[in-house]
Amino acid sequence: MRTDRRSAVPFSLALTTLRNLGILAHVDAGKTTVTERILFTTGAVHKRGEVHHGTTVTDYDPQERDRGITIFAAAVSCTWEGHRVNLIDTPGHVDFADEVERSLRVLDGAVAVFDAVAGVEPQSESVWRQADRHGVPRIAFVNKLDRAGADLDAAVASIRDRLGAVPLVVQLPVGQEDGFRGVVDLVRMRALIWHEDGEAYRTEPVPEPLREEALRRRRLLEETVAELDPQALEEFCAESALSAATLVRALRGLTLRREAVVVLCGSAYRNRGIEPLLDAVVAYLPSPADMPPVRCTADGGEEERAPDPAAPFAALAFKVTATATGRLTYLRVYSGTLRKGASVLDPGTGRTERVGRILRVQADRHEEREEAVAGDIVAVIGPKTARAGTTLCAPNAPVLLEPPTVADPVVSVAVEARRGTDTGRLAVALARLAEEDPSLVVRSDAETGQTVLSGLGELHLEVAVEKIRSGHGVQVAVGQPQVSYRETVVRGVAGLVHRHVKQDGGAGQFAHVVIDVEPLEGPGFEFRSTVVGGRVPQEYARAVEAGCRDALTEGPLGGFPVTGLRVTLTDGATHSKDSSEMAFRAAGRFALREALRASTVELLEPVVEVTVTVPEDGVGGVLGDLAARRGRVSGSTAGAGTAVITATVPLAELFGYASRLRGRTQGRGTFTTRPTGLAPVPSSVAGTLLPR
Repeated sequence: MRTDRRSAVPFSLALTTLRNLGILAHVDAGKTTVTERILFTTGAVHKRGEVHHGTTVTDYDPQERDRGITIFAAAVSCTWEGHRVNLIDTPGHVDFADEVERSLRVLDGAVAVFDAVAGVEPQSESVWRQADRHGVPRIAFVNKLDRAGADLDAAVASIRDRLGAVPLVVQLPVGQEDGFRGVVDLVRMRALIWHEDGEAYRTEPVPEPLREEALRRRRLLEETVAELDPQALEEFCAESALSAATLVRALRGLTLRREAVVVLCGSAYRNRGIEPLLDAVVAYLPSPADMPPVRCTADGGEEERAPDPAAPFAALAFKVTATATGRLTYLRVYSGTLRKGASVLDPGTGRTERVGRILRVQADRHEEREEAVAGDIVAVIGPKTARAGTTLCAPNAPVLLEPPTVADPVVSVAVEARRGTDTGRLAVALARLAEEDPSLVVRSDAETGQTVLSGLGELHLEVAVEKIRSGHGVQVAVGQPQVSYRETVVRGVAGLVHRHVKQDGGAGQFAHVVIDVEPLEGPGFEFRSTVVGGRVPQEYARAVEAGCRDALTEGPLGGFPVTGLRVTLTDGATHSKDSSEMAFRAAGRFALREALRASTVELLEPVVEVTVTVPEDGVGGVLGDLAARRGRVSGSTAGAGTAVITATVPLAELFGYASRLRGRTQGRGTFTTRPTGLAPVPSSVAGTLLPR
């Protein structure tokens, strides 16, 4: 059982015995408890920690323990059946989605955890889509089967309907709700029954009352797998059944190709279902050897790096933290071998730095290692300038890996030190925060002179401010939250001519450009040049694009950033002596500013999908309050005395909503949010936001 199947294995393993995976879920689905039970079951820890006691390994930050949620992605490592499992417990709250994005960039697989009562929840869907973008194979674990109202079939249906996945259920629960005590393994047709304390399980024949249902579900599993896997189909046609070995092989192939999702179930809190989950991680999720070579840029072209320890070293930094032991840079090694004391190159800055120590990370504890090889996830001490997204590589074989994307901030607050003597310490603290979390942006307001901190939500900023207070000992005053508005082009202009001429005694500046501006579907900016005959050389066209990007920082309505437009350079002219890249950059900047003033521009605001769960007797008040906040209700379901309301609401209208909802529902209402993009601000509201 648990103690028989743990194994001590060397840190540097064959690639096929390594698993790099993340735990993904909506907040409160139980992913930190799943992580904790995995560590306990594999023998990595010898005492089960609990979220509500603040004793879990991965939620080690004081704020995580106080709030009872995961805020920062935490890396841990364990072994199972001769395999090393590098595990990252990711946040489930929408405000910390950027932590999930950075983690998914370096992971090979993931376990998606779902609540057996709620099924797919808003943030479950968001992290699933993030994993889709990164091409990460997943298996699913339906947790909390011991809760009242738990329903495996309903949870699986929500995976199919809301995520568009093909779920392949390989287990059948034994017992319901509080009586849940084990599962039927549909692949090997046996029952796994856990002892009352969850310490171990025993294997039994399938209980007679469940035998007929187990056979029906096994048949359904075989038929679905045969439809999806050609080799399994051959065996199914010949034998009218599939062997356990064929099922395992086919399930692994379907998982790696992301054509289906293996679904397991259990109760992490009661320690039931963790061993089969670990078996599934080893059996179905990919090793680094199963992943395609990583693509990178080298010498202006593209190349691929296979996960070969003998190849030149290349790694991507995905997280940076400051600890008592020094500045930790978390790396995913994609190729080569990194040894303690080696020098590595940051191709972005051209700087070479020495790696002083290599650490295997266990949340906030570390174990020193002599080397890290392709496929490993480790932390290093030594690099001083590396940030999340930085490539570190061998100095004699420079390459550049694609960094993870960083979400644009949507909420801002003004911060200032309460004591004038702390101003310098506040600046250092803010710089440290922005270094550790790229989704936090610090800027100085040109008009007011205030320091503005921007992030992905109210909670994101609350956590950042608390880190300044507790981690750096700086007392700060915080202003009211403000959302990040944008401006966009509704109707553009064509053939706008701008001539930039400047003569001040020395070499002059001359640039002549003609541009068209038009709306673009969705956010972003596109630039293209249709100039023919070499009237504007390519290097000057690139300078015009750079100038246009400069002009996007302030729009004509309220000085907000501009998005959602396409600029086309249609014509231009140069001067043999006075034209330069600087002149054409200035021409592009002034031309787009002029074009935006001549265009029809509207104001955009961030909107979110809000899911509110309230008692049935509070529905009327909640609907009225959402309407007052300019919310548009998109759905409502009721059952078991509660109602779930889904609405789209401007983010600016949600400040303070938690307190208002608690007041209207006597503390029984809860809500979650999921960003959905930008929407036009009604003219009646825009008038209050724009200068008169």
